[in-house]
Amino acid sequence: MAVEKERKFLVIRHDYRLQAKPVLYHQGFLSTVKERVVRIRIADARATLTIKGLTEGISRHEFEYPIPLEDAQLILESLCEKPTLRKYRYRIDHQGFTWEVDEFLDENEGLIIAELELEDEDQDFPVPDWIGREITSDPRYYNSNLVQNPYSLWRSGI
Repeated sequence: MAVEKERKFLVIRHDYRLQAKPVLYHQGFLSTVKERVVRIRIADARATLTIKGLTEGISRHEFEYPIPLEDAQLILESLCEKPTLRKYRYRIDHQGFTWEVDEFLDENEGLIIAELELEDEDQDFPVPDWIGREITSDPRYYNSNLVQNPYSLWRSGI
């Protein structure tokens, strides 16, 4: 059984862009029920189906499987909740830890989140200087919630 232990932070500066090349991600959700999120994702020419369970603390069950690219494209277009999400992801190594920085596009443009997967919930880690406030426990920032309530709407107070 796979368990994801992840912390999330807002990004306050763009220095990270100098450390990696972005990859375009396109993803959609077949289910955004908090107890079982089901996601389809395309990154480069690789497609995956991911199932995530309920978050407890910073942990949740996560299962990810490769699927044919053509299937993923059809599922994104015809079966996923709308809008789907597009974002650029940067993978940045910092003092032995790999940070994933997501720059959201479209309805979520302007939102930049850094994620860090850990081996243990209490694990210490060095924080890059471009990292801001922690948002791990704020469900507004979950990708699945950004479909229902895009950043552009709650950022502008609508």
